[in-house]
Amino acid sequence: MITLSQLTELLGWASILNMGMLVFAGIMLVLMRPFITSIHSRLFGLPEKELPLCYFNYLASYKTFTFVFTIAPYVALKIMGQ
Repeated sequence: MITLSQLTELLGWASILNMGMLVFAGIMLVLMRPFITSIHSRLFGLPEKELPLCYFNYLASYKTFTFVFTIAPYVALKIMGQ
């Protein structure tokens, strides 16, 4: 059985990894946009003009899920003193 302190540590590391992935994805989309859009356009059959909206939706959803499922529970456990 996992203890509350182990769960707190797990959520802390998951938060760090998820935020790192979010920052990495954002930087890659900014720095390599033409290359990435051409690949995704061919791969998924989407027009290149629609892809920036898809990227924005992806990053917004990823950020929301990261905050809801890792950061908020981690902060709640830290407030509880675990």
